[in-house]
Amino acid sequence: MSAGRPGRILVVAVSARMLAQLAVADGYAVVSLDRFGDVDLRAIAPGATAPTNDALAALADGVHAEAVVYGAGLENRPELVRRLAAGRELLGTPAEQLSAVRDPWAVAAAAVAAGARAPESHPPAAARLPAGGPDAGVWLRKPRASGGGRGIRGWAGGRLRANEILQRRVPGVSCSAVAIGDGRDATVLGITEQLHRRRYEWIGNVTPPRLPAAERDELDGRLRAVCAEVASRFGVRGAFGVDVIWDGREAWVLEVNPRPTAALELFGPAAFAAHVCGARGVSVLTSDMPSPVRCAKVKLVLFADRDLRAPDPAWWPSGFVRDIPHRGEIIRRGAPVCTLVSVTAEPTELAHRGASLLAALAGPALLDRTAARA
Repeated sequence: MSAGRPGRILVVAVSARMLAQLAVADGYAVVSLDRFGDVDLRAIAPGATAPTNDALAALADGVHAEAVVYGAGLENRPELVRRLAAGRELLGTPAEQLSAVRDPWAVAAAAVAAGARAPESHPPAAARLPAGGPDAGVWLRKPRASGGGRGIRGWAGGRLRANEILQRRVPGVSCSAVAIGDGRDATVLGITEQLHRRRYEWIGNVTPPRLPAAERDELDGRLRAVCAEVASRFGVRGAFGVDVIWDGREAWVLEVNPRPTAALELFGPAAFAAHVCGARGVSVLTSDMPSPVRCAKVKLVLFADRDLRAPDPAWWPSGFVRDIPHRGEIIRRGAPVCTLVSVTAEPTELAHRGASLLAALAGPALLDRTAARA
């Protein structure tokens, strides 16, 4: 472990803006590699873009940085994490721990050991075996190595792909814990309710979850126990997340994301410094740094409902828009447009503001003006 504050930190993720902003806010120097290179990312961190995780790792070979942090998209690729860490201090869960903590059956065992529950899951070869029958309302087919709920759909019988599992659907509220592990224990920064579109695809978080106070307290206690078990059993270091379904009485653990999750943005400042602390094996509770606290209420990603051309960055309302695309950038239908973060708004209010932005963005007058500037 390096002594003192790390020098320049390389941040590598599908989208690096959040981690870079949190790092810079806590006083770290950052260089970033991701797939977007958004305006607000480039304003605070030099870097480059590439279209795939393999290409990002190849770019990283030529970047000088004393330490590296990986974000979303890399937890399923331990070989790339190992490559990123070559010659650098790895600020996160080590590559050799990733396969176990991403294994649904290993995570289920940890959940049960911590007093929580886990949904019944089966590998592809057993897809015709579970009791309950081939009912799309009972069973889900899920990719083993994906993120954000992409690729999840009901199962109505038939053969699964080799990279899928079959999992019993649990009705309830989708929630998550945001925690800092030190390889032995975990400190929970807070719990969130996850926001989705198309039933399963993640689009944001709200904290605290919209549950009765007694249920929130019960869920908080269950998740603290699960996070502690995950950190000790799998050696998770730094910021991580645990996704669960809360059915009103039980927390059903779905998966562990052993890297900083998107909801970390709701718990700063000091969130990135806490990540570094945990990644170095130091408990946040025993360190001399201030504990991160909730600094925002809702985070919501807007997705394009048609092909769009991004306007001048000055067009976006100030104060709550993040991940701002470059002027003239073509954003294809279904791709992320930007992120909205609010301290006070309710999720429905922020969603309405987002819908208004998308409607204005799609207007022909705006598109004509943007095209003329490009």
